[in-house]
Amino acid sequence: MSSLPRRAKTQAQNVEPKDEFSFFSELSSDSEENDKDDQEDSIWEPQKKVPRNRKQPASKESKRKQKPRVKKNTPRMDDESKDVAVKEELNSPVAIVNADLEEKNQKLRTTKTLKTAGKKQKNSAPRAKKKLKVNEETSQASSLEGGTSNMETASTSSTCEDVCKKEERKEDFTFAQSPLKRVKTEACPQGKPVKFPEGANSIKEEVEMNWDIVQVLSERTDIDPWVCANIIRLFNDDNTIPFIVRYRKELVNNLDGDSLREVRQTLDELRAVAKKVHSTIQKIKKEGKMSECLLKALLNCKTFEELEHVSAPYKTGSKGTKAQRAKQLGLEGAARTLLENPGQLNLLSYIRPDVKGLSELQDIETGVQHILADMIAKDRETLDFIRDLCQHRYICIQSSLAKVSSKKVNEKDVDKFHLYQNFSCNIRSIHHHQILAINRGENLKILTVKVNIPDGVKNEFCRWCIQNRWRPRGFARPELMKILHASLDDSFKRLIVPLLCREFRAKLTSDAEKQSVMMFGQNLRQLLLTSPVPGRTLMGVDPGYKHGCKLAIISPTSQILHTDVVYLHCGQGFREAEKIKRLLLEFNCSTVVIGNGTACRETEAYFADLIMRNYFAPLDVVYCIVSEAGASIYSVSPEANKEMPGLDPNLRSAVSIARRVQDPLAELVKIEPKHIGVGMYQHDVSQTLLKATLDSVVEECVSFVGVDINICSEVLLRHIAGLNANRAKNIIEWREKNGPFINREQLKKVKGLGPKSFQQCAGFIRVNQDYIRTFCSSQATDSSGQSQGAATLTSEKLSKKKNTADVTLTPNPLDQTCIHPESYNIAVRFLSFIGGMLHEIGKPEMQQKINSSLGKEGIEKIAERLETTTHTLQVIIDGLSQPESFDFRTDFDKPDFKRSIVCLEDLQVGTVLTGKVENATLFGVFVDIGVGKSGLIPIRNITEAKLSKTKKRRSLGLGPGERVEVKVLSIDIPRSRISLDLLRVL
Repeated sequence: MSSLPRRAKTQAQNVEPKDEFSFFSELSSDSEENDKDDQEDSIWEPQKKVPRNRKQPASKESKRKQKPRVKKNTPRMDDESKDVAVKEELNSPVAIVNADLEEKNQKLRTTKTLKTAGKKQKNSAPRAKKKLKVNEETSQASSLEGGTSNMETASTSSTCEDVCKKEERKEDFTFAQSPLKRVKTEACPQGKPVKFPEGANSIKEEVEMNWDIVQVLSERTDIDPWVCANIIRLFNDDNTIPFIVRYRKELVNNLDGDSLREVRQTLDELRAVAKKVHSTIQKIKKEGKMSECLLKALLNCKTFEELEHVSAPYKTGSKGTKAQRAKQLGLEGAARTLLENPGQLNLLSYIRPDVKGLSELQDIETGVQHILADMIAKDRETLDFIRDLCQHRYICIQSSLAKVSSKKVNEKDVDKFHLYQNFSCNIRSIHHHQILAINRGENLKILTVKVNIPDGVKNEFCRWCIQNRWRPRGFARPELMKILHASLDDSFKRLIVPLLCREFRAKLTSDAEKQSVMMFGQNLRQLLLTSPVPGRTLMGVDPGYKHGCKLAIISPTSQILHTDVVYLHCGQGFREAEKIKRLLLEFNCSTVVIGNGTACRETEAYFADLIMRNYFAPLDVVYCIVSEAGASIYSVSPEANKEMPGLDPNLRSAVSIARRVQDPLAELVKIEPKHIGVGMYQHDVSQTLLKATLDSVVEECVSFVGVDINICSEVLLRHIAGLNANRAKNIIEWREKNGPFINREQLKKVKGLGPKSFQQCAGFIRVNQDYIRTFCSSQATDSSGQSQGAATLTSEKLSKKKNTADVTLTPNPLDQTCIHPESYNIAVRFLSFIGGMLHEIGKPEMQQKINSSLGKEGIEKIAERLETTTHTLQVIIDGLSQPESFDFRTDFDKPDFKRSIVCLEDLQVGTVLTGKVENATLFGVFVDIGVGKSGLIPIRNITEAKLSKTKKRRSLGLGPGERVEVKVLSIDIPRSRISLDLLRVL
């Protein structure tokens, strides 16, 4: 991969290139162009740009005028090179520096004007010459190749306007800013931060605030500003997280998907705050209450809590605060005089016997006190001081049993919160799961929660205010100082403490929700990437009592072979055993998959007993337990009805249970992620945040595993990066109408799949070469005798269709790899460098040649020789060396197949068992040890030393599906609780 572009719009758009997207400058430019770019960097100085500012508007106008222009061919190929360059320049959307020249060419279109323009172009600045030369090369390449262009420009996101298909880009990757702002990402292609010119990291947002969004984002996420700026640009350009993680690593400093999701969430929050601030400003302006100080305070808000605090008195329909009512009585001047010139303040002069609120001296003192309290509570410096002071003091959050509980609250629910009925903890050390539990208890009216700020904070705050910030500028009489002290006390208790409590609670809740959602995402990823069990015939069992156990036998290709219902727990177990044995022998099935729902324990004991008695001989039958969460919801969904028409919904559940073992990813993507049941407090967190995160995790998993475009389902295709339900449907319809895809280039012919969508999805879509060869050979056999006439007819039809002739209908072996089409030319050059051939992809010979070349020079030197980055070259090496059927999920754990069963009563303290992680939370990990109840490994028992090198994670956590060895620490049979200690990860 490479750095961001310096010229994002220097691509010839009068023709369609072979590769839908151009490459980064580092991937394509030769050593001579790199030298020129280095010289160009020295030219791009702020001082050199000053005299050219007056021509900028004309350049923008000229670019806008190019959109409706009709593409024309140049008939005179024997003109001078300078004339051809200028005329080709007119057919290109590149912004010509001399805008006046371009405007004349649009009007006159004469050879004389073109020649004159060529002379003017020679006299223009070096920068203009540089751009003209680039476009001259583009034009020559276009004319020589007859309508196709292989020019590799600096952007993979800028594409031809002729093939945009309604996916117009809103703005350029570098936001059409000056070249200095493009130097930023160009200067750090290897992901190493460098010192950029002033303003290089600035991002122009739709809503302007008094703070820089890049700096605030960097502070909140603890990520370098240059990386944050790149991430914002990538997201603004509609790049997906899987695409960024795999093909733009150097631009985000090798951040993973979880980190990018965290940055995007924080970015969305900041933008939401900015949007709400400006809507609040507009409302206040309409009411005529806006002042310069209020506007500044609003534009300084970075959180919703700050905005609420500042804007609360100005809400429509509000009765007004005590301070506002005092100001309406004309006491604001008295309050300011008390601070600025207390010697001249005479409160008796404000007494008005006939006016309510001014009739007595006590009322006037109270009004002045309210105004001063309001001024103190809204002062930025004062709030910063009290926040900093709280950071260094013991602030605790306390919860207790509510005195008046709701009548609807069940006593069992009250018992669930016995740990929090007299709870107190420092807000800096409280765990996230404790915050979520307290919040749930408060919402159920079971708990009362408060934040306790000690009196020492108040005393130090009042002392600082009197001595520093709110000290009167002259001698103040004792009665006036008494008013000031009362104002500080009132401001702290009535205004500042509630604000701080809201901020603390909001911050704790927000962090806890984010951690909960992140944990859900990690568990979901681990579950989706469970290693598949291909090549087996499976029997899925959906357990039940009265309505029987539903059976479904599926083939190794997931086809439904047989469905049935057996009644194992109604006194008919021996008779039904004969039916089960007959089905297993008939379909040669030796693996039984049991859902973990109702009657799971009894069904497991039933099969374990038959297996122990060797009832199914000669078959060596094994069984496993899988989660059936979401299976019932899916069985009655329109997708299930479309996939299995006419089948009873109960039997569909059994089919889904079996397929979850055969290919977990393909089956679980059919279910809404939040119904899979591997989260914690998932119903208490923001549902919008949860859905966005889980959908992103599913997209990442499906994309990284990849899909075979010719056999994958529509449901699976929806979750590929860059695709959605409509595009997936169009791809399936195109495949059914035109036959299988021969190569990735054919995707461009699908309706609704524009350049940006192709760029995002192309690297994650595979075209199986064996399938294509088989299809082509069968087609050739079927069409023998008519092939010549059919080929002629087909060629005539294809030549009449727009852009169809540009798509070569020949298989490309690189389409079966993870290499992106934008890097195909680099992959071909690398193959030439190591002496490899395309037909050797994924074979041992290719691996030997790659290892030999890397051993001689190293990946960095080879990348420099090929004028690319190490990240891009590594992706190419992985794609060339991985076998055709490679699936990285094989490195993950498979289901735990068993033949016997253990009861809870059989357990003893100190017993060592093996089990499978069922769910991971912020307070521990639940492990299925085969006794019907999951045991809990507390988070304190999961240490880095106990995790293997390959199992380490950011949170030192274990994910669903991993096999572990544990020791029983304690057993609570009445409450069915088992406490475990982690020994090692298997």
